[in-house]
Amino acid sequence: MALILGIESSCDETAASVVRDGREVLSNVIASQIDIHKKFGGVVPEVASRKHLEIINTVIDQALCEAEVSLEDIDAIAVTYAPGLVGALLVGVSAAKALSFASGKPLIGVHHIRGHICANFIAHKELEPPFVCLVASGGHSHIIHVKDYTEFEILGQTRDDAAGEAFDKVARVLGLGYPGGPKIDKCAKDGNSDAYSFKKVSFGKDNFDFSFSGIKTGVINLLHNLDQKGESYKIEDIAASFQKSVCDVLSDNLIAAAKKVGCNKISIAGGVAANSLLRQTIEKKKGKMDFYFPPLILCTDNAAMIACSGYYEYLKGNTKDMSLNAIPYLGIDLK
Repeated sequence: MALILGIESSCDETAASVVRDGREVLSNVIASQIDIHKKFGGVVPEVASRKHLEIINTVIDQALCEAEVSLEDIDAIAVTYAPGLVGALLVGVSAAKALSFASGKPLIGVHHIRGHICANFIAHKELEPPFVCLVASGGHSHIIHVKDYTEFEILGQTRDDAAGEAFDKVARVLGLGYPGGPKIDKCAKDGNSDAYSFKKVSFGKDNFDFSFSGIKTGVINLLHNLDQKGESYKIEDIAASFQKSVCDVLSDNLIAAAKKVGCNKISIAGGVAANSLLRQTIEKKKGKMDFYFPPLILCTDNAAMIACSGYYEYLKGNTKDMSLNAIPYLGIDLK
């Protein structure tokens, strides 16, 4: 049995977790900064970094305490080192390196997107590669062929805004506040998703890339035109129509990509994976494919997913030395 201490600080959640054998979560502590960043309408990198510094040691101590283990019991320390906000990443990486150096435990660098995918392994003990996963969050929108626990191939990705970024920006112009994803999801439940039509971009057959800037701009232009003409409208209808457009594109590309590689298992991960319409849409369109998704607590940034990914890197012997550094931009293929 292997106990992995996971540490996550890539954006605005300070998190630590202890996971046994990659699948059994013994603790999962998350200190969110949402209330701090609400007044700014989004994450302020410098503020996020300072808050990580204030609480990271407390979060790690709490994770060990809740798991009823000590640092001596831990087999390896896994930490998110890429991608993310560089200052925020540095806090987690520095803490992990210090613990590794002091304890002599192996240090494992984890790619954040790989971590999100691994949330499905925690939620579904029976799930094994290969499968195709949609990872959609505030900073990422990828379709990934998960060939093995540590082998990934990008099948599609956004060419501009990430899906979660589009949700945040549209929520802002609709006056719904931050974070945008949950706000739009809630607002859209009272709206008519067929009230408005927003152009969905396609790059042709067998191309599974996304573009969400056009849908976002379509919402902004619609509001501008309606206001200029003095026409009345319901925010709920616009939110519902926007959400439907995004979820249609995400689900269609995911299912088409899975069919292209001949895979009958699909999954979703990341903050946007918490969207209720996205789950319903994929469920409706998937046909005979097996569909996996994590619980809401594992959709947003957390350290359990980092510990899980770290476990499989540990089994492969993929450890790091004290030269490990934060990398704000790095593909899931580590290039």
